[in-house]
Amino acid sequence: MSWMKRQRLVGYVFIAPNLIGMTVFMLVPALFSFYLMFTDWIFASGQPPRFIGLDNFRMMVRDDLFAVSVKNTLLVLIPVPISIMLGFLIAVMLNNRTYFQKTLRAFFFAPYFTSGIAIAFVWMVLFQPTNGPVNAFLRSIGISEPPLWFASPDTAMYAVLIMMTAGGIGYNMIIYLAALQGLSSEQLEAARMDGATFGQLLRLIIFPLVSPTTFFLMITGFIGSIKSFGMIYAITQGGPGNSTTVFSIFAYKKAFNFYEMGYASAVSWTMFLIILCITLIQWVGQKKWVHY
Repeated sequence: MSWMKRQRLVGYVFIAPNLIGMTVFMLVPALFSFYLMFTDWIFASGQPPRFIGLDNFRMMVRDDLFAVSVKNTLLVLIPVPISIMLGFLIAVMLNNRTYFQKTLRAFFFAPYFTSGIAIAFVWMVLFQPTNGPVNAFLRSIGISEPPLWFASPDTAMYAVLIMMTAGGIGYNMIIYLAALQGLSSEQLEAARMDGATFGQLLRLIIFPLVSPTTFFLMITGFIGSIKSFGMIYAITQGGPGNSTTVFSIFAYKKAFNFYEMGYASAVSWTMFLIILCITLIQWVGQKKWVHY
């Protein structure tokens, strides 16, 4: 065996564990789910899957709860651009010389590497209707009947949006900070010498230079928001009254609460197609505003 073939074999050996893991735990389940979305299979019944064609999709269109999950999933996309904008502004401030610079970076980034369940518990305490700090503050400024937040179907989604916005700022900030530290100081200094104000510097030079980073954060942010599950389920389980039921929670309940695996698979693949469409739209649109 030649040296090149031996090196190639060694490479295959090193990537084999990942390939096997992806095949067994991702590719095979995905293909099985693709088959199941055309079947009626109640997992707990013990009966084999029954082929029904596109009936799951017809049922999905007529399902009121599916329509609610679509609306809620679109709503959880709102925090993405807000957290990106706030992350960018904080990164610009922390990129300059400030007091407690490293401490502030760690403070903003801490929610990202902390357990999602722990963060969810913190938000439950903050938004506790009776004795929570948020409502205590609102009462102190004269609001006698503050919102019930997670406890009310009218305000639960607003609390989720606030939670998701705050949760994304730290990650966006640290990515932007890395991008800002890679910018050429000569370009920025030349703009200052030409009389550019801080606002002009930010809008006309810095933001265009980090536009590839913004594009990356928008792609990953929208995908992550559409797939959001853990923190929402830990706090509300999609309630109260399905007011926070998003795609992933809707599919989870159909699969593991009602054992409707065929219908849940159809919902999951619909979610995949929506993610694909949004990503393709962003990919086409980025040609007009991303500067490499």
